[in-house]
Amino acid sequence: MQSFKILLVSPEAVPFAKTGGLADVAGALPKALKALGHEIRLAIPLYQQIDRSKYFLREAASNLSAEIAGRNESFALFEDGREGRAFDTWFVSHSDFFDRPELYKDPSTGQDYIDNDERFAFFARAILESCRVTAFMPDIIHCNDWQSGLIPAFMKVDPRYPEFRDIAALLSIHNIGYQGNFPAKMYEKLGLDKSIFESDQGFEYWGMVSFLKAGIWYSDIINTVSKRYAQEIQTSNEFGYGFEGILRDRASDLYGVLNGIDYDVWNPAKDELIPAKFKPQKLDGKAKCKNALRRKTKLPMVHKDIPIIGIISRLADQKGFDLLAEVADDIMALDMQMVILGTGDKKYHDLFIELQAKYPKKLSVALGFDNELAHLIEAGSDMFLMPSRYEPCGLNQMYSLKYGTIPIVRETGGLADTIENVNPARGTGNGFVFRKYDSREMLNAIKFALEVYRNKGVWQDIMTRAMKQDFSWEKSAREYVELYRKAMVKIGRA
Repeated sequence: MQSFKILLVSPEAVPFAKTGGLADVAGALPKALKALGHEIRLAIPLYQQIDRSKYFLREAASNLSAEIAGRNESFALFEDGREGRAFDTWFVSHSDFFDRPELYKDPSTGQDYIDNDERFAFFARAILESCRVTAFMPDIIHCNDWQSGLIPAFMKVDPRYPEFRDIAALLSIHNIGYQGNFPAKMYEKLGLDKSIFESDQGFEYWGMVSFLKAGIWYSDIINTVSKRYAQEIQTSNEFGYGFEGILRDRASDLYGVLNGIDYDVWNPAKDELIPAKFKPQKLDGKAKCKNALRRKTKLPMVHKDIPIIGIISRLADQKGFDLLAEVADDIMALDMQMVILGTGDKKYHDLFIELQAKYPKKLSVALGFDNELAHLIEAGSDMFLMPSRYEPCGLNQMYSLKYGTIPIVRETGGLADTIENVNPARGTGNGFVFRKYDSREMLNAIKFALEVYRNKGVWQDIMTRAMKQDFSWEKSAREYVELYRKAMVKIGRA
């Protein structure tokens, strides 16, 4: 198998900095690629929340500079200095741009930082300058989401980077709803030929500058994080958010690669964050985790067999919480309890706090992010609810399968690719699926799951079937390697 030299660029990555699932992917894929024999390096900004001492950060290069808005901005490049690290990581250090309390939003306003355009345009140039200075010239630069979307554009059209014409570019779209669109005047800050800023070129999008469009336009290969989502985003504005036509134009270069799961982290047989370990052949520990979850969330033992439905999510319309709002009282009337962990829109914060007060024996809500509680919810819940309007991939349904926590999902994106509806009579399926985006259909799926749960023998078979499924990163990493090969063919370096 051909071995590649890969630079994976992401705006966030576990364990360093995280706001969502992209960080999990960026922290796990490099390990899988390295295990397959490829030379891999991750690059992210050096944010305030990254603990320099914890990761033994050391300076790899200083006195570097990258141009933005007609000025040269100095930066330094740091690297992970830990012994035994899983892979090498670069950190782009610029205090004005990245030494801030949050990654993308100003906590004082709750809005995006007003200079996100300059921050990530600078980041794109800093990545290319870092390759130059360190002589780490990869075969492929694997970019992720709009924050690194300008990298393929600079590689292909900026005359200052001729040596990057022979390097392939791949862009992964993790959620096309986030596009990096900025006022047209931003284009002047990029220092590129004005003739490129036209509707039939790669930067202009309805009178704005779009970092995501630039990434899609100039990358050699594009992928999304599930096969179903790759199809959906080409079909309509509902899924493509205005980019469906652009994506149809690139359909021959657009692929879907399902995200994998890091089973070193999410595995009940070895999880150090849960009170009792368990596996398909020995499930006793799950009951202990369920009892611990009740104690942690202060839910009472109404009766021994009452199931717990877990939710870990960003609290937003996209995740289906408008459906929950419509039938909340009906759900609370069912023979079950529910634990919710997440943060997001204020209207859902208010809704769930009000419901918790109304149904203290049925519902426990934790607003925020708590990694230990997240692991306990996965381990201690009986079911896991994900009623998303759209879901590019989803990770929690795959985590849930490994923990024998049976997903209840809407049939969309990666949820459709990973969850098969249970048929008790045939002994098939690993979850409960509803098709139409409708609160009553969701409610019926929950009721069906609760009905099946009462048959302990059938339920244990479903749990065992779910826990034995393999969504490890190796398969997904091999699919990415194939996309890298396709990208190399595109630039004539097969």
